[in-house]
Amino acid sequence: MSYTIEGATGAWEVVIGLEVHAQVTSEAKLFSGAATEFGAEPNTQVSFIDAGFPGMLPVINRECVAQAVRTGLGLKAQVNLWSRFDRKNYFYADLPQGYQISQYQFPVIGQGEIQIELPDGSTKMIGITRLHLEQDAGKSLHDQHPNKSYIDLNRSGVALMEIVSEPDMRSPEEAGAYLTKLRQILRYLGTCDGNMEQGSLRADVNVSVRKPGEGFRTRCEVKNVNSIRFVMQAVEAEARRQIEVWEAGEEVVQETRLFDTTRGETRSMRSKEDAHDYRYFPDPDLPPLVLQQDWVDQVKAGLPELPDERRARYVGEYGLTPYDAHVLTLEKETAAFYETVAAGRDPKMAANWVTGDFFAGLNRTGHSIGDSPVSAENLGGLLDLIKDGTLSGKLAKEVLEAMFETGKPPAAIVEERGLKQVTDTGAIEAMIDEVMAKNADKVAEYRSGKDKLFGFFVGQTMKAMQGKGNPALVNEILKRKLA
Repeated sequence: MSYTIEGATGAWEVVIGLEVHAQVTSEAKLFSGAATEFGAEPNTQVSFIDAGFPGMLPVINRECVAQAVRTGLGLKAQVNLWSRFDRKNYFYADLPQGYQISQYQFPVIGQGEIQIELPDGSTKMIGITRLHLEQDAGKSLHDQHPNKSYIDLNRSGVALMEIVSEPDMRSPEEAGAYLTKLRQILRYLGTCDGNMEQGSLRADVNVSVRKPGEGFRTRCEVKNVNSIRFVMQAVEAEARRQIEVWEAGEEVVQETRLFDTTRGETRSMRSKEDAHDYRYFPDPDLPPLVLQQDWVDQVKAGLPELPDERRARYVGEYGLTPYDAHVLTLEKETAAFYETVAAGRDPKMAANWVTGDFFAGLNRTGHSIGDSPVSAENLGGLLDLIKDGTLSGKLAKEVLEAMFETGKPPAAIVEERGLKQVTDTGAIEAMIDEVMAKNADKVAEYRSGKDKLFGFFVGQTMKAMQGKGNPALVNEILKRKLA
């Protein structure tokens, strides 16, 4: 059933499109050699070009172009072999040149698509309109002085990819799923780190509402939303605001708005500009960007396996459930960790341990997969000890806990703590004889038909052996002796 919001006059449909600004992973800026590292002291990563000094000529960064092409290919989009840079003119204190170099009419990447996964297990294709390269502006700091704004130009000139979707999303959940999937693809490709809290991925959210079956109504743009959760909240808040306006008999005005995360509402920022307000024209300092098809083919040949393909491989080759395959491919690092654990081992067993006890251990200890005290090699070693009978499943869980505490390999912990599983049938038989002698009355009851008591004997034997008895052998010998 499609998502709608109930108003006083009935159901309303929500129409959403996203413009995502993704900071290109590159050591230098789009048109200068200045560094791009996050968190540097203000105004320490600024070239004369970034500062807008007269007579400074921009030179395109080849790696930024390659990253944009990689992203386009990852989005199954058209790569335009001819594109052009334009000047987008506007005044703001953190834009020293008085214009932003962008791509208006002729972007480097054309139409593409993304398949999103929704919470109910269904999928949906979302169209990509375009991807273009542009410079970022600097940053205005309003909290450094009681009556002055400070300007930090470290971000000025940093390469951005603006990825524009079609207005194909119809609910906050779809918008969240789209942004999640886009970030996942960018991280797999290594073209953007996707850190929304650092501002390297931010979204402008275009929202309109309509009665089911209608054409598009006026949209508003909610600027610079910096988390997936806030994007979903902004969609809901702005849609409800627009419904109230239409139902009051008024018109929604096309404008740019901001989302107040504290109040959970949007507020007007400025009337929406059109293209002519920016007086776009081709940048006279930059020739058109011309790509060779064989170079694009080389870039394509070097692409990593993307999440959709990897997930399909896990289901097809490894026999994993679609859910486990989805969880294991959400982050590139998780998939790489899993593949190391699964190499040469039972892939389903590896998936169960990674998504179960290993993830639980990460949560319990506050670690991420990147700084986990348990390496993929050591987790794989633990599975080997289960397979060769050294450890039972229960003992293996104890060993994994110790691995999180100490960072030691499993074999060392087994040796130190004497946790090796007992597979000596003579030792197991002796312990079972002792348990049966102590519980002669229960033995008589079992033999008179109370089969449910079998679990009692298993428990008593394992308790006596401190959990170290091989469960299969304990069961087998108990059945023989109790018969």
